Amino acid sequence: MIRKEFIDIVTNTGMATLKELRRLAMGKEDEINEFELLSMPYFDEMKFAKICSERFSMTFIDLRNAKVPTDTLSTLKKKLVIKYRAIPIQKTGTKVTLATFDPSVIQEATKELSDVLKKQVEFILTNISSWRKLYSGIKDSVDDLINNIQEVTSNSAAAEENIKAEDISDDVVTFVNRLLAEAYVKKASDIHVEPYERIFRVRFRIDGNLVEVAQPPKSMMASVLSRLKIMSQMDISEKRKPQDGRIKLLIGGTPIDYRVSSLPTLFGEKIVLRLLDSSNLQLDMTKLGFEAKQLEGFKEGIHRPYGMCLVTGPTGSGKTTTLYSAIAELNTPDNNISTAEDPVEFNLEGINQVNVKKEVGLTFATALKAFLRQDPDIIMVGEIRDLEVGEIAVEAALTGHLVLSTLHTNDAPSTVTRLLNMGIEPFLVVAALNVIVAQRLCRKICMNCREERKTLPDELIAVGFAPASAEKIKVFQGKGCDLCNNTGYKGRIAIYEVLMVTPKIRELILRNASGDDIKKQAIRDGMKTLRMCALTKVAQGLTTLEEAVTNSSSDQI
Repeated sequence: MIRKEFIDIVTNTGMATLKELRRLAMGKEDEINEFELLSMPYFDEMKFAKICSERFSMTFIDLRNAKVPTDTLSTLKKKLVIKYRAIPIQKTGTKVTLATFDPSVIQEATKELSDVLKKQVEFILTNISSWRKLYSGIKDSVDDLINNIQEVTSNSAAAEENIKAEDISDDVVTFVNRLLAEAYVKKASDIHVEPYERIFRVRFRIDGNLVEVAQPPKSMMASVLSRLKIMSQMDISEKRKPQDGRIKLLIGGTPIDYRVSSLPTLFGEKIVLRLLDSSNLQLDMTKLGFEAKQLEGFKEGIHRPYGMCLVTGPTGSGKTTTLYSAIAELNTPDNNISTAEDPVEFNLEGINQVNVKKEVGLTFATALKAFLRQDPDIIMVGEIRDLEVGEIAVEAALTGHLVLSTLHTNDAPSTVTRLLNMGIEPFLVVAALNVIVAQRLCRKICMNCREERKTLPDELIAVGFAPASAEKIKVFQGKGCDLCNNTGYKGRIAIYEVLMVTPKIRELILRNASGDDIKKQAIRDGMKTLRMCALTKVAQGLTTLEEAVTNSSSDQI
């Protein structure tokens, strides 16, 4: 809602009519309707800012190109930023500098914000565009998000009425909401809620590592577990069998899905929630971490009219993201694309996505057979787990369809061996395969606290660097800061191994050659191994030597 005092200032400039401003003033208190001034035909934001600067004797700064640290922007709670149209842009030990576009707030805001921040405050004036850009960089605090959590799931209220044994208090609801919001803020991939004999704990998986975040009283355990089961549409009376569910929430206006799994353990049900944030889904293949030659090879494989493209790696290595990015690239009006997933993680418009349900007989194999009667161009199957699925996928690839799928193998060459060991004939593998991609995720160094680490050349040579390179390369690590929770890491980056099925590779497959022989030939054909790719990321200063070694294959062929 626009302040009356600000309306008076704008009206006196003649840049907007009172009628227009009254319409904007009808907004809600938590809305910043002043942004709409920018679309008005006679409103000149720079001229307006300079008029205000002269009238109120304030320093004016155009901050459109300013880079303000996230921790500085977050100094003030978002609700106070909105209330006083004031954003922190600089702070010292005794003073905080705030940017505003509304000089009418200063007198009222100075005292309250000084008390809140426990520091002297000063205001500078900026234009509305600059202020809006700074505002978009403010991250919601957990407290702000708790107040903005909206449950999308529809039947939870009815389910809650059936609870008799556990009394779900407001404190429990607030605690669960805080967990869900905090996991979102910290960009956790999973929440583990774990009951033990003497303790009850909660852990987040952040950048691949589990971190304990809470140990609520054991007396809260039953209520917290019941609350989570209610929200995820599970049967709260069934505590002897594993169950699966889903929670859909709007957190600060962002739709977030939590895939929920319960497991009966010795001291109660353990619940794990996987966060699925569609806003974080990276569908641009150029931003996944592929090197230029690797991306070229992968694109060549997926753009062939038929054949099989496989992505391999352990659970949680980003295979689904890579497949979704490939599907997004191929998603054109002239392609009929169907996917079988267990479960569907993200909804992609224009794609026919099928949830595998074993309990009703809808398996990967039955879904694949059905796809072949649906006039498909491109088929994605979540995982090739057995011979039946493998044979149908190969048959589809050989009959004019492009097939995308995943396997759990250590590297790209061993994928061929896995297919042969399943019982698929070598000549079928040779005819069907286009490309194999193996991948891992390495933690990225926190750029806020990155520092150079002194490393001996012999140490670099031992892990695979060439002697000439080892003398020149600078190795970095994170010192640890508030931004990265003192871990030294912030975010993750993928490393890849892209194996193109060349004529020489085909010859080796037909001769039942070992995975090592296939790997040696692939390297001669130009393939970079996971280790090579990881060391490149070290040389670029993106990850640490320890991460590169841990997440890439141990051999250095």
